[in-house]
Amino acid sequence: MKEELAVLAESLEGVEPGQLFGKPSLKVGKAHFVCGFQECLVVKAGKEAIQTMLPNFEGSKLFDPSGKGRPMKDWLQIPDTYKEQWPSLAQQALDFVK
Repeated sequence: MKEELAVLAESLEGVEPGQLFGKPSLKVGKAHFVCGFQECLVVKAGKEAIQTMLPNFEGSKLFDPSGKGRPMKDWLQIPDTYKEQWPSLAQQALDFVK
């Protein structure tokens, strides 16, 4: 996953790698907007955007990094079957946190 995130980072201006909950991530300044988890891309898109995105990405779910049933309402975990859309999803997440 680190390699995929590195490729995404190269295509996004002002982005650097980081760690979020011990998982590889991308951030702009101190704001994390993408991370990798269980072969999925996790994007910070906001609760409202996620409601419209969920039907378009089968198998997607709210990001629950602890696995204890406490999902983060602004983060969506998207399976690698949508890998071709990851660059545009990462850009959307970057725009959300800016």
